[in-house]
Amino acid sequence: MLVELDSDQRLWQETVHAVLVKECPPALIRAIADQDADPAPLWQTFVEQGWTELTDAADAVELAIVLEALGRATDPTPYLATMTHFAPLAPRFARPGGTGSAVFDGVIARRDGSDWLLNGTAEHVLDGDRAEQLAVVTGAGVFVVPAADVTARRTSVFDPVLHIAEVSFADVRVRDDFRVDTDPERARHLALTGLALTMVGACQRILDMVLEHVRTRQQFGVALGTFQAVKHKAADMQIAIERARALAYFAALTIAADDPRRRIAASMAKAAAGECQSSVFRHGVQLFGAMGFTWENDLQFALKRAKAGELLLGGAHIHRALIAEEYHATDF
Repeated sequence: MLVELDSDQRLWQETVHAVLVKECPPALIRAIADQDADPAPLWQTFVEQGWTELTDAADAVELAIVLEALGRATDPTPYLATMTHFAPLAPRFARPGGTGSAVFDGVIARRDGSDWLLNGTAEHVLDGDRAEQLAVVTGAGVFVVPAADVTARRTSVFDPVLHIAEVSFADVRVRDDFRVDTDPERARHLALTGLALTMVGACQRILDMVLEHVRTRQQFGVALGTFQAVKHKAADMQIAIERARALAYFAALTIAADDPRRRIAASMAKAAAGECQSSVFRHGVQLFGAMGFTWENDLQFALKRAKAGELLLGGAHIHRALIAEEYHATDF
């Protein structure tokens, strides 16, 4: 399995980057965070570019390229939730331009005649407050529910651009033909990989900003970047990012190839991304000095997006434990 982008994928990467530089600049993210600007026009741009059509497993690497770039740009749209949470669970309900998310736990389903009733409350649902449809994982299967049928409340989190919600189901009636025959475990692999790629992109943004800062900021008459200690920290950040990026793209490749290693690859990607953000966050803030702590510095957006990804669907310690269990259970 070749973990290297081909010429078409590199061109796709350049195209995605060019679109985001123009359509999703830091000024837009700040306007959304500070002035409650509407990200809907940006979402429409993604739809027009065809980015919401990357729902086939064979497109996993191209989707990965978009997700990393969006992580770097602190994407304010429901793209991550729609493409890596909802679409893998409910592919026949996914449509270009439509938004969705997934509820992975907290809800139970019981038969009521020819229908089903869903009850429960799910916490920390990514974009649960603005998705048009929800794919709900229960012990009885996966159900697709219109957002209008549930009660969703956005909860406050430290990333002001990210939407996290508490979603409640009170005898939500679902017809049997809205029960989807998909494998929640396989869908979760893409969700984990998507989060890992988002974190890698955010960490790359932190490093890019740090490098620009240490090149131009001077101390004792010389650039900060000339000091050995600064070089070592920047190198540590780069190594952590490259390691996490390689594992995230490997996970995307296993999904594209329907490789049985995708289960452990997804956990490895999420664990590596979690460890990466911890190191990059710490060094990034330190190298920026007091400026890195100020809200006026755009570094805040990348820092918070990287940290938020660590907290969703299990942190590094949880996935390291899953990897250890997997290897322990393997008969070598």
